[in-house]
Amino acid sequence: MASLIPGYEYDIFISYRQKDNKGDRWVSEFVDALKTELESTFKEEISVYFDINPHDGLLETHDVDASLKDKLKCLIFIPIISRTYCDPKSFAWEHEFKAFVEEASKDQFGLKVKLPNGNVASRVLPVRIHDLDNADIKQCESVLGSVLRAIEFIYKEPGVNRPITIKDNEEKNLNKTNYRNQINKVALAIRDIITAIEHPGQKTEGILKEVVNVKPEQAKKLISKTIVASVIILALIILGYFLIPSLTNSKKQIEKSIAVLPFINDSPNDSNQYFINGFMEDVLNHLQTIKDLHPISRTSSEKYRKTTKSIPEIAKELSVNYIIEGDMQRYGNNIRLSVNLFKVIEKEVKLWGKTYEKKINDATDIFSLQSQIAQSIATELEAVITPQEKLLIEKSQTSSLSAYENCILGRNYFEKYTKEDNDIALHYFEKAIGIDPDYADAYLLIERVWWWRAEMSFATPEEATLIAKSNLAKSFKLDSTSAEVYTALATFQMSFDWNFKSAEKSIEKAISLNPNNADVHGEYAALLNILGHSKESLEQIEMALKLDPMNNAMKLDYGLTLYCAGRYNEAIKVFKETLKIDPGNVGVLDNLPLALHKVGRYSEELEAWKVDYRTFFKSYANVFDQGYAKGGLTGALNLQADSLVRQSKTKFILPCEIAQLYACAGNKERTLEMLEKDYEVHDPNLPYLLRYPVYEFVHDEPRFQNLFHKINLPYNP
Repeated sequence: MASLIPGYEYDIFISYRQKDNKGDRWVSEFVDALKTELESTFKEEISVYFDINPHDGLLETHDVDASLKDKLKCLIFIPIISRTYCDPKSFAWEHEFKAFVEEASKDQFGLKVKLPNGNVASRVLPVRIHDLDNADIKQCESVLGSVLRAIEFIYKEPGVNRPITIKDNEEKNLNKTNYRNQINKVALAIRDIITAIEHPGQKTEGILKEVVNVKPEQAKKLISKTIVASVIILALIILGYFLIPSLTNSKKQIEKSIAVLPFINDSPNDSNQYFINGFMEDVLNHLQTIKDLHPISRTSSEKYRKTTKSIPEIAKELSVNYIIEGDMQRYGNNIRLSVNLFKVIEKEVKLWGKTYEKKINDATDIFSLQSQIAQSIATELEAVITPQEKLLIEKSQTSSLSAYENCILGRNYFEKYTKEDNDIALHYFEKAIGIDPDYADAYLLIERVWWWRAEMSFATPEEATLIAKSNLAKSFKLDSTSAEVYTALATFQMSFDWNFKSAEKSIEKAISLNPNNADVHGEYAALLNILGHSKESLEQIEMALKLDPMNNAMKLDYGLTLYCAGRYNEAIKVFKETLKIDPGNVGVLDNLPLALHKVGRYSEELEAWKVDYRTFFKSYANVFDQGYAKGGLTGALNLQADSLVRQSKTKFILPCEIAQLYACAGNKERTLEMLEKDYEVHDPNLPYLLRYPVYEFVHDEPRFQNLFHKINLPYNP
């Protein structure tokens, strides 16, 4: 789309540093919100250039191609001014910010345009997301040639300096700014500048008073006036807060947090339950795609399948403001579905309800109905659905009803996480592909089966890698718009390929496609932990837990992340709380002894080892007591490890299982030997395991450090 002005490539150019768009994707969210606001501000379409992959990577060559120079020929330049943007060595600063100022200063309109009210505004419209050091401010002003005045998106509390988000409470924000209002200010400022360019002299509402470039000699007077005005405004805000509480409360935005409860089966028999479960899960997946909503994952909602708790009680336990419930009847290929939406803030209020009756001729009818329900709910909650989200929601994976049913039947078994159920699931997924060889989801689920088998030692990594890689490639080729396929790709890249840079790119893509998927954030937490970023890893796993608070697998990952961060007692607490709910959780049983060992609770550690081996290693000889009688805890651990070494000659045992026993026994030589064997069998868990604190006692060993280099990781304990 061309600019409003002939001869210009775009109306708006968004410039930012790539690192400011990682994690919560702040810049992408800002651009989406701004585009939506511009649609209601301008009669005509406004073109926006936003490169999802900015050119920071070209820093070493500083080679700017002609296409970028053309794109910089725009009416308005919006730099996202952050702590990292003010860097003269960066690509964005040198080849976007400075380049635009230089080019705009020489074109027909000039860098600054005169507004009808007599003020002068720059065509550089800064958006500021952090408080800056004076040196950075001066750096910006040296390029602009004037005082830096920006529309601020800064959230501040004592000790906090970060970008504001749509979820933040303006009453807690010391700046009292509201995300939606700031987006509106940017759109109106853009309108004022474009109006001044298109129609010199036309009067506007003067929103640009926030971003007018004042002359340097006027700055001191302006600052003093601003302080006086700020004091008056602050006094009025405080007065209004106490005298008009109902008015301030009415302005608070309600978070669009939702739980979709399991749909009730009103069919004549229970044989349709898998179909109803799959239908409900797909509706939830659509809702998760919408960034403006915050749905709880199905694993947590599933806990309320046969509950007697009221809707307000469930909402409180899940910390959500909205609840969706439904019931379905299926007679052959005819379905009748009722869906209701409740607002649960202070009291239960039904907002919306609808009954659908439909004959299902093929799978596209199902996908269409799921899409219709998700979009109706989003509309009722006044959620913004971007064009990209709409395409994802309306996508059909297959037209074959039989293939679809086999796939969701397989999912039903896969989610039980036992070897037997895993085998049954694989049968159904392969059957789905036999019916529709172009069914991307079925290939992806087969990949997931083999990944799980490798992780749980039910298949050798070598066998699992070949099959998983083949199916993942087929799934990606058939559908590269799925957040799930990018999540699986990231897992494969960091676990099998040991390509962590590619894994990070895949995760970022998955988050951009589905920011509400708990598994995506869980995988990102694992990757960050592998890279040694424990603080950021905890942030991601806590985000995942918020989206799926009752998922025991997610609680295991949370406990592991705490353990790797050195917060052992907190990890132990999480592990033990999980075991109360899920006594057979293999991951928790396998890792609880390691956390107990780090805090010196050795008698508890020994008992935890025994429980782990009685539960998970049932077919292995359990010789802890025999070893303890001869040599205490060290003797028990060494003897058990030696026993597993002998058994591994006739059956496959991941060497890492043996390594952690030797590590707790303080046996350096055998620990290193087993870790090296784990590398040789290409254990997909190895990159994560090397971060385990139990191996701290071999950190100085060259053999241990060499393992990091072998799997493409810098050694940074």
